[in-house]
Amino acid sequence: MDIEIIFAGEEHLKYAQDVVDAIERAAQDKKSGLAKRTLEYISSKIKDGKGVIALCGDKFAGFCYIESWEHNHFVANSGLIVLPEFRGAGLAKAIKKKAFELSVKKFPGAKIFGLTTSPAVMNINFSLGYKAVRYNQITSDLNFWKGCISCVHYHTLCDNGFESCFCTGMVCDPAEKTE
Repeated sequence: MDIEIIFAGEEHLKYAQDVVDAIERAAQDKKSGLAKRTLEYISSKIKDGKGVIALCGDKFAGFCYIESWEHNHFVANSGLIVLPEFRGAGLAKAIKKKAFELSVKKFPGAKIFGLTTSPAVMNINFSLGYKAVRYNQITSDLNFWKGCISCVHYHTLCDNGFESCFCTGMVCDPAEKTE
């Protein structure tokens, strides 16, 4: 399969509903911990140049987006999704690498972070230089945590005072990687 992984732009808005649907399907798996996203939200990421899309010809294969927090001191790589028929070939890692590249390009000096329950994503993150951290080492911006509302485990996050949940918090400081 010839898959192209590129920074998403307005020409990719036609795939926004596919991304939303894929995230919705994955979010239904209680183990995924993946929060649902609206069409408007995903469309805004694509329009603002904050998305990475994988295409096999003109077919959507995968996606990830970035969002900055605390005055661009932190950048989350979120919403990583690969359609089932494209899994097992390293596409998720390639998308994450491209999202990492986009994060560093758009927000130089920011720490890059994410939350995941997926052992595969944890392995990808470790290979990119991420470290597992406590939640107090990632953004304290409550607007970030509001993004977890549609996750099936949100009540656990609230019950734990936004200090822990089922997801593993992971951070990479690109400045440390280059030293």
